[in-house]
Amino acid sequence: MERTTEMASHAAAETQIHLPCLGIALVVMSVGTLYPPLLADAAGRVDHLSAGLAFGTMSAGFVRGVGFVPRASSLRWLFSGWSCLLTGAAFLTLKLLH
Repeated sequence: MERTTEMASHAAAETQIHLPCLGIALVVMSVGTLYPPLLADAAGRVDHLSAGLAFGTMSAGFVRGVGFVPRASSLRWLFSGWSCLLTGAAFLTLKLLH
């Protein structure tokens, strides 16, 4: 019984809202909605790499931001705060280089 209580309290501690990730996701969503040319190349066509990075950042930010932590380690990493940060940094780097 004590182990179950310990696991429940540990799971509750991990599933709190993570405001930095949620904030990043909301910013990416808002900017992508209000200024779609950010996801296009110089010719006005969709830049699939930058769109994929932006949507990856937004997805990881929302999943981790609302407090969901997957049980599978691969999904836990994919939707982690670090994943949100790395895909966001890659998106910004790509946009600054072009």
